[in-house]
Amino acid sequence: MLIRFKKSFEKIAMGLLSFMPAEKDLKQLQQTIKQYETAEDWQLFLWKQDEDIIGAIGVIFNGENTVEVQHISVNPSHRGQGIGKQMVNALKEMYKHKTVIPNHETEAFFEKCLDTDNC
Repeated sequence: MLIRFKKSFEKIAMGLLSFMPAEKDLKQLQQTIKQYETAEDWQLFLWKQDEDIIGAIGVIFNGENTVEVQHISVNPSHRGQGIGKQMVNALKEMYKHKTVIPNHETEAFFEKCLDTDNC
């Protein structure tokens, strides 16, 4: 289930986002989290399964009709189970009147999801 990021989940969110290649640097990661906390057009969602948060998906709203996925990450111990695809599908359902697209960082994942059932 997708839940909205809140400050109390900051360490978990930072841990998940740190798996993204562009977020390896701590200062960059801290800036990214700050953007999600303060920018109105940035939104971070966390994936909660049972009682654990095991994934994160971050978007930026481009205009009125486009939601761009800029971050997507799943805890390594839960990869290969379709969690990423579930997050993307939940996001598409949440914003069904908008177009959900990847950015250059998440494009390969989106293509993999289209090609297989195991992303």
